[in-house]
Amino acid sequence: MPLTRRHRAGAGLWAAAGVTALAFLLALEIAARHYGLPGPLTNQAREVVFAPKSGFLLYAGMALMMTVLTWRQRFVALAAAVGIDLAVAALRWALGVQVTDGHPFGNGALWVILGTAVLAVTRRTGDERVLLLKGAGLGLLLVTGRKTGDTWLLLTSKTRPTVLDQYVATADHALGDPSWLVGRLVTATGPVGFNLLDIVYGQLAVAAVAVALYQLRHVAVERRFPRHHLVRTFLVIGLLGPAVYLIFPVVGPVFAYGTGVEHWASVSLWPEAPVGGGHDPGHWEVADLWPHTMPAVDTPHSMPFDGFTPRNCMPSLHTAWAVAIFIHSRSGPRLLRFAGAFWLVATLTATLGFGYHYGVDLIAGAVFTLTVEAALRSFDRGWDRPGLRFVGYGTTVFVALLLSYRWLPLEMARHPWVAGPLLLLALASAVYGYLRTQREAVAEPPLTPRQDLQPEATH
Repeated sequence: MPLTRRHRAGAGLWAAAGVTALAFLLALEIAARHYGLPGPLTNQAREVVFAPKSGFLLYAGMALMMTVLTWRQRFVALAAAVGIDLAVAALRWALGVQVTDGHPFGNGALWVILGTAVLAVTRRTGDERVLLLKGAGLGLLLVTGRKTGDTWLLLTSKTRPTVLDQYVATADHALGDPSWLVGRLVTATGPVGFNLLDIVYGQLAVAAVAVALYQLRHVAVERRFPRHHLVRTFLVIGLLGPAVYLIFPVVGPVFAYGTGVEHWASVSLWPEAPVGGGHDPGHWEVADLWPHTMPAVDTPHSMPFDGFTPRNCMPSLHTAWAVAIFIHSRSGPRLLRFAGAFWLVATLTATLGFGYHYGVDLIAGAVFTLTVEAALRSFDRGWDRPGLRFVGYGTTVFVALLLSYRWLPLEMARHPWVAGPLLLLALASAVYGYLRTQREAVAEPPLTPRQDLQPEATH
């Protein structure tokens, strides 16, 4: 079936996005190679054969891809993935290969995603080819996004030798040092509380896929994707957020004021080995204060830090992604809405309670997500006035937060009863502005679609 002008335009946009993404991945690959480490493309290619870092993520990506398939095709794809994983496991056993890093499954899911893309190019034409390529691309984007994030974290630790944790910790006094308070609470819950939160924290992408699957449940029948869905927001957050890490490098209270991952080694079911093994003398914490001793209010300074801990705190992207899940789950059934709310609360508790973030990180992360989400929705509507107005406002609030954390932390700490409510008011204003923008956008008549995206007239 030949493509209409509308579908050709859509295919052109997807092709342009694909070329841009490939160029971006190549740039990250080159940057990682500069430091003697593999980049996202190499790490992804290795998982075709070697044990993947996260088999769950690969199967989640395959689940996204399967939204474009019929039920019969889904069962075939799932059976093929499981069969390949069993064959790979048997081969490893026969060769005596031990999986010591990563998961012993997941290769099959990646093979199925790649196979679907090959099938689309070689055996399908027209709308069917475009739809299958979109599905395979969506699955690969989720998986590759994880590899891209890992490379970003590497670059932050290698290119930012100093961190601004003292500034953020000082500003956090305005909120009552929530990371210290919640950290003591999580510590008191012992292994049960920690590991429950650890599962929620570590499987955020799987929760996002669950919401996305609900949003994409009609793709196979309607043969088209909805205008906006969670995966788009997830990917844009992951693309833009790490750039702020480079501008505002922060490692987090458990690293800057504690012993790092060693703090949770005694209660974790899956303890994370510190880089360098044991308590590395290169771990340059201020002192062992977190979470039992509040840091003193004093003039902050930037400080040198080790060359391996990611500077991935400002803004909190785990908070940003959890807020995105919450927003998109609101349109689902009651169970999905409950799950979205639970994941948001549990993620906020984990980010603070594990010592990975300060309270001010969470506020910045929430404002960041609301701005990105509003921008994507406004783009779909044709950049309407309410959307443009809020994107400008959200960006202004986000930048103002970063500037205040950097240049006014001591004043914020000395006047917490003024600075604390102002921070919460800034967050509340962003939430209110986002909700009002969406109501206004729904009330306004939609813009006339561009002429070149209209279907060709029949004669």
